[in-house]
Amino acid sequence: MSASGVGRVYLVGAGPGDPGLLTARALELIAAADTILYDRLIPATALAGARPEAELVYVGKEGRGPSMPQEQIDRLLVEHGAAGKRVVRLKGGDPFVFGRGGEEALVLREAGIPFEVVPGVTSGVAAPAYGGIPVTHRDRASAVALVTGHEDPAKPESAIDWPALAAFPGTLVFYMGVKQLPRIAERLIAGGRAPDEPAAVVERGTLPGQRTVVATLATLAERAEAERIRPPSITLVGPVAALRDEGLRWFEQRPLHGLTVAVTRARAQASGLAARLRELGAEALETPAIRIEPLDAGAPLDPSGFDLVCLTSPNGVGCLFERLAAGGRDARALAGATVAAIGPGTARALREHGVIPDVVPERFVAEALVEALADLPVRRALVARASVARDVLPDALRARGAEVEVVDLYETVAERLSDAERAAAAAADYVTFTSSSTVRFFLAALGGREAIGARTRLVSIGPVTSATLREHGLEPHVEAARHDVDGLVDALLADAASRAAASGAERA
Repeated sequence: MSASGVGRVYLVGAGPGDPGLLTARALELIAAADTILYDRLIPATALAGARPEAELVYVGKEGRGPSMPQEQIDRLLVEHGAAGKRVVRLKGGDPFVFGRGGEEALVLREAGIPFEVVPGVTSGVAAPAYGGIPVTHRDRASAVALVTGHEDPAKPESAIDWPALAAFPGTLVFYMGVKQLPRIAERLIAGGRAPDEPAAVVERGTLPGQRTVVATLATLAERAEAERIRPPSITLVGPVAALRDEGLRWFEQRPLHGLTVAVTRARAQASGLAARLRELGAEALETPAIRIEPLDAGAPLDPSGFDLVCLTSPNGVGCLFERLAAGGRDARALAGATVAAIGPGTARALREHGVIPDVVPERFVAEALVEALADLPVRRALVARASVARDVLPDALRARGAEVEVVDLYETVAERLSDAERAAAAAADYVTFTSSSTVRFFLAALGGREAIGARTRLVSIGPVTSATLREHGLEPHVEAARHDVDGLVDALLADAASRAAASGAERA
C-alpha cells in the first residue's frame, strides 16, 4: 500500500492466450499486486504468480453470458486505487487494442488515480502468426488495418466506412467478428473487395486447440460455419492468407497438436512434464492425483556406516538431503558408500546435489537394480524410499546376508481434484501415469475405472505401473520402453503418430 494513501493502477495486457507470450513486466506486476481485476480471456496460468494474500476479482465479459458492467469495473478500479493499493487490471491481448483500456485510463485520470499502461501482444497479430499467416509481407501487404467486428450495439449506425475499408490496400484484421462473417464479407464485396481474395479465420489463436480455416472472402463464412468455428476468433482478409498453405503453417503441425494429455504426477513434478507436452502441441491438463508428504521432516539422518545407499526416486533424493541438512551434513556424508539409483531421474537428482551415482541399472525397476548389484559385496545397506513400496530390493539384499535398514522418507497421499479437473481428465485423449500411486489415487478421485472415457488412452511409465493398472481392470494402451519421463514422452509421441497415420490412411 502506498505511503501517500493513493495507489497506482496498471492497465496490463496479458497477451492472446499462450502463457509464453506474457511479458516480463506483466509477470512482475502480477507478482507484486495487492488487487488484480482480471478478464475472461487471459492465459490459464496468468495468475499463478500472484501473492497468496492478493485479492483476485473476476470482471470478465462473455457474449450472452454473465458479464460485469463496465461502469462497475471502472468503480472498482477507482475504489482500489484510492485505497492506496497496487492494482493490476489484467486484460487479454493489449489494453489499448479493443480492450477498453483507453476508457479506463480516462476514468482513472478524472479520479486522480495514477496509472501506467503495459502493452501486450495483441491477438490480431499473434493469432494469424500462429496460423502461419504474416499480417504484412513485402510483396503482398505493406499495410494492415485492425478493425472491430463487433461494434457497440447502442450506436445508431456503423462507424466503419465499408467502401473505404474495402479499398484499403493491405490486410484487414477483424476482432470479435466470427458471428458477423456473412455481413463482413457482404459489405466488403459490395464495396469492391474481390470475392476470390484469400481470407482466413483463426479460432482460439495461440492456444493448443487452435484451428485455422482458409478460403476466399466469398466462401469464408460458409466454410467457417461448416467447420463450426466459434469465438474467440480472428478473421483476416488479404493475399497474405494464402501463405499459410504455401508452407508457413507451423503451430498446428506440432506432433501433439489438438490432443489433450492429463498429467497425474505430483504437482511439483507435473509442471515440468506439462511444459514439455505443451511444447509438443498438446493441451496439458495438470491434474495431480498425488501429493508428496515428507516423513519425520527435520529429523537428522546419519548415513555413515553403510557401504551401500540406494535411492529409488527423485522425491527420495530431495527428502534425503533435507534430512542430511537437518543434521548439519551434506553430500560428503555419503563418502565411502556405493550410491545406487533406480532410473535416470533419480540419478539426475543426485547429481544436482553433487553426488554421481555409482550404479544406475539399464532397466528402471527394482529387479534390475538387484541384478546390477549382484557382484557387489554388501555388508550394510540403506534403502531410502517411499513409505509404501515393494520390498524386492531390501528382501534381495537380506537374502544375500546383508544388514538392511529401510528408511521411509516420504509418503504419497491423495491430492484433491476439483469437479472440473476430474471431468477434464476423464475425457482427455491421453492420461499419463508415472507410478503405481498415481494409478490408485487417480482412479479413486474419479470414482473408479468406469469414469474414464472410452476414447481415452492410458500411458504407463513402465511394467510396475502397468501391473497396477491391470490390477484395477485397465489395460495400458502405451508403455514406455525406457521407464522414465523421457521414455514416457517418446512412447506417447510414437502412439500419437501411429494413430494419426492410421486416421490419414482411412480418410484416403
